[in-house]
Amino acid sequence: MKLITAVVKPYRLDEVKTALQELGVLGLTVTEASGYGRQRGHTEVYRGAEYQVDLVPKVRIEIVVGDEDAEPAMDAIVRAARTGKIGDGKVWAVPVESVIRVRTGERGPDAV
Repeated sequence: MKLITAVVKPYRLDEVKTALQELGVLGLTVTEASGYGRQRGHTEVYRGAEYQVDLVPKVRIEIVVGDEDAEPAMDAIVRAARTGKIGDGKVWAVPVESVIRVRTGERGPDAV
């Protein structure tokens, strides 16, 4: 099993959710996040005053999938989140040793 984590622009969340649902992903966790990469934030003007926004708002999406589903899920996230502009985000996967469904006690792939 793999834990796939994606950090993407907030307004692309619905497209990512739709792409994952089409693959049969049954659940996901979404967390509000903020940060910066190469863009290093941006400058905004509010009521005539200019100020620097150092941390850009993002959403962090986490899903657990079987090993065979990891690459298709990552590809779907990338396709759905891509705008072609700087700050589109990142997607990565890490191995998961074990999973337990709290409600039933199921373990391993049955718990995903």
